Amino acid sequence: MSPVLTAITDSVHFAQTDLVNWTLVTDGDGVMLIDAGFPGHRDDVLASLGSLGFGVDDLRAILLTHAHVDHFGTAIWFAAEHGTPVYCHPAEVGHAKREYLEQASPVDVAMHAWQPKWLKWSVAIMRKGGLSHTGIPTTGALTADLAASLPGAPKSVPTPGHTGGHCSYIVDGVLVSGDALVTDHPVAPRRGPQLLPSVFNHDEQTCRRSLEALALLDTEVLLPGHGPVWRGPIRDAVTRAL
Repeated sequence: MSPVLTAITDSVHFAQTDLVNWTLVTDGDGVMLIDAGFPGHRDDVLASLGSLGFGVDDLRAILLTHAHVDHFGTAIWFAAEHGTPVYCHPAEVGHAKREYLEQASPVDVAMHAWQPKWLKWSVAIMRKGGLSHTGIPTTGALTADLAASLPGAPKSVPTPGHTGGHCSYIVDGVLVSGDALVTDHPVAPRRGPQLLPSVFNHDEQTCRRSLEALALLDTEVLLPGHGPVWRGPIRDAVTRAL
């Protein structure tokens, strides 16, 4: 489906699709993406920028929650073709450069292929470039000074577990959680706040510890990497997930 773009605050906009989400943060000089969809979402990402009045040249940076292909797919193209800066938590830089890979293997996923929703999801992500192992060699580590210069001055909230360097962000009072805490997924057993199925997580125990850290945050809007917006105390979302 085409992305549904929702204004969360004056500067934060949430793009939701059936497979994955991304967030756009604007200021007077341009726009920043937090996550960037699958490689096959390029037209959708460009359309979401265009709907806010921005083009490729206005994209100041792409900030990654983590380096799975569904969250940095179009960032590969932006970085290679337009020199767009791409940043992530220092512990995730090697992953983004594809010095190593922390994600479910095709064999892991194939073990669930007898379930119709897993098969449907697998076909859908392959069509969006989900088998790509291309990295972004120019990925840089997000520092406090860099963050302060970006639209919304995002604050890093390290949430390892889904990947070793996974990081959530707070921008304009809104939590962008990537895959540390989601509200739905095409293969999820239920809807609502939850961890992704364990096959997708690098370290399940660390995922749970990161949730406990999120529960301490004083924010009441959650923009997940998968699923709809959550409104309410983050600690309530964490309780449901745990």
